[in-house]
Amino acid sequence: MQPPPGFRLVAILRGITPAEAPAIAAALLEAGIREVEVPLNSPDPFSSIGLIREVLPDDCRVGAGTVLDVAQVDACGAAGGTLIVSPNLNPTVVARALELGLEPIPGVATPTEAFAALAAGARSIKAFPGETIGPAGLKAWKAVLPPEAAVLAVGGVAVDNLDAWRSAGAAGVGIGGGLYRPGDDADQVRRRAIGLVTAAGGLQ
Repeated sequence: MQPPPGFRLVAILRGITPAEAPAIAAALLEAGIREVEVPLNSPDPFSSIGLIREVLPDDCRVGAGTVLDVAQVDACGAAGGTLIVSPNLNPTVVARALELGLEPIPGVATPTEAFAALAAGARSIKAFPGETIGPAGLKAWKAVLPPEAAVLAVGGVAVDNLDAWRSAGAAGVGIGGGLYRPGDDADQVRRRAIGLVTAAGGLQ
């Protein structure tokens, strides 16, 4: 089963090592997840990004998370990454990502920050932390944001609340600990990913 068309499922592999990365990426792809983020506070993250890029087809998205500065944007691009995910809004990070043809997804926690991210050139934004904003908060955001603004919910997202996030207007979600934790093997991740994709595929 695949996620609904246009609904993004991003696997956040915080803490993954280069030795684990290829097998975990292959397991995610087998389950139907085609977007992967490697946070930069993981061991040797750019090596993992490069290895994952080799495993996944060209139409999959791979990139870095917790990107805080322009040098990290450049390093992600050099490793073959195309996603630049941040916990905050740094307009220089957004600008550099766009200059390199990468997709910036800055983190925002308020409507003011969301509008600032869009003004900086981002087209996708990360509602973070999702636990604090909640589906009700996102629904209020979507009432005032431009309809083309894609909001991805990150933080506290799980199989049992996917429906609430999608109903609130989320264009996708990022899932970390509910999908992968350091030391998990590929079979564990595959089973969790299948459950997530199945739940997403059942959303209306």
